Amino acid sequence: MYKLVVSALALLALPALGEEAIITGNVESKCQINTDVNGVFGNPTAGTLSTLPTDGGVMPIIRYDVALGEAYTARVTAPNSFSTSPTLNDTVVWTSDVEVSEVSDTAMSDYETDKIQYEYTTEFDLHTAGSTWFKVTSKAEYGYGKSFPGGQYRAIVMAECIAN
Repeated sequence: MYKLVVSALALLALPALGEEAIITGNVESKCQINTDVNGVFGNPTAGTLSTLPTDGGVMPIIRYDVALGEAYTARVTAPNSFSTSPTLNDTVVWTSDVEVSEVSDTAMSDYETDKIQYEYTTEFDLHTAGSTWFKVTSKAEYGYGKSFPGGQYRAIVMAECIAN
């Protein structure tokens, strides 16, 4: 009997055996962002750089392709500084606008009127699957009556697809 009790207690003292089952998965975004047109600054006056066609510029056009409506928000941030430029010793005043330029579905017609703007950022609720093209107007004015120095100027439009 003593051996039976000791054997039972020894079995209770053994650690429990177990196994873990790992579950993995990859999620592919149902929102893709493409640059259809890279922007170009026109230089209509010595102190102005602008992407407006009337100023000799080219507006960048960003395309969002969404496979699943109601799942994403487009966030487009226009430039408020140069990523590359000659040395500037005065202030640059930036103005910008992000607009819907084309849509693949008429259900997207409210994107422009329902957009939310703050600082240099504009957000659009992508409630319908399909493609939407956004054009960005960006204008930089240098100092008061100053001319931009010669050289290469580059600014970046940030386009993001935020999962809701």
